[in-house]
Amino acid sequence: MFVQTENTPNPNSLKFLPGKIVSNNGSFEVTRKDETNNELIRNILSINGVEGIFLGKDFISINKYDDTSWDEIKHIIISLINDFYASGKEFVIEKDLNEETKNLKEIEKKIVKLLDEKIRPAVAKDGGDIKFKNFENGVVKVQLQGSCSGCPSSTMTLKQGVQNLLCHYIPEVKGVEAI
Repeated sequence: MFVQTENTPNPNSLKFLPGKIVSNNGSFEVTRKDETNNELIRNILSINGVEGIFLGKDFISINKYDDTSWDEIKHIIISLINDFYASGKEFVIEKDLNEETKNLKEIEKKIVKLLDEKIRPAVAKDGGDIKFKNFENGVVKVQLQGSCSGCPSSTMTLKQGVQNLLCHYIPEVKGVEAI
């Protein structure tokens, strides 16, 4: 197996592409190894310098601390991913561990649909995700995950991309904020 890497707009985040399905049911972000029992995630979070992991459908984004070089940790991460899949496992995550069961209002359903269809695919290309949190007083609150979390260009993406799109399609939306 050959794990490829891609740079993201966030210099402290790197996208790892194992060429296999990573999560077959939603995205998942972990920043502390005591948040999961998953062997691969725990091993990667045990590497000095790794700040967090974001798992998408077919990629793993790793966030590192500023003072850690990719040259120090990249080969270790690739080795762990190779070992994981070589052991016969097909997915890193087999269920959506972030699944929230909410009764959304009609306008919130429209917001989520736009995020899912128009914004999430673009954000996933950069190794991240965007999650709807709530809509109140004209303001949509979202959570940026993976490479988008802490990215220098995320504010511009949020205001010029996400906010403009949501305001265009849903007049009730007046602004977007990251939490």
